Amino acid sequence: MMRLFSLILFGLAVFTAGLMAPAWAGDEDPLFINLTSDDPHRADMAITFGERQFERGHPLTIFLNDKGVWIGARAQSEIFGPHQVRLGTLIEQGARVLICPMCMKHYGVTEEDVIPGVQLGNPELTGGALFAEDTKTLTW
Repeated sequence: MMRLFSLILFGLAVFTAGLMAPAWAGDEDPLFINLTSDDPHRADMAITFGERQFERGHPLTIFLNDKGVWIGARAQSEIFGPHQVRLGTLIEQGARVLICPMCMKHYGVTEEDVIPGVQLGNPELTGGALFAEDTKTLTW
């Protein structure tokens, strides 16, 4: 009797699982990258991943957060110059790059020092990108 009951429960579980839609990424789901690192290699990984998905049609937002604000600071162009050029190209192509104003203040990055096209984040702008329908997020 117990075996029969277990088989019925197992069959019901398999049947129910088959009715559920799989969690696939849609062809145009937005991507939100939270870039918190000031490590050049990690920054390169994040930007490259974002570029590749943007090329595939996914709307892209890169959020320079915590030590990631250094990537958007002109004063750090000796270290992050190539990253900054790539971010500028992404912005020109329609991607969005946001920077955390609280983190800027903490690390002494001024608005005047931020590379062109990068937008200061705020609850509406950052939240709007992060919580847009079907958005996928990654953090480096």
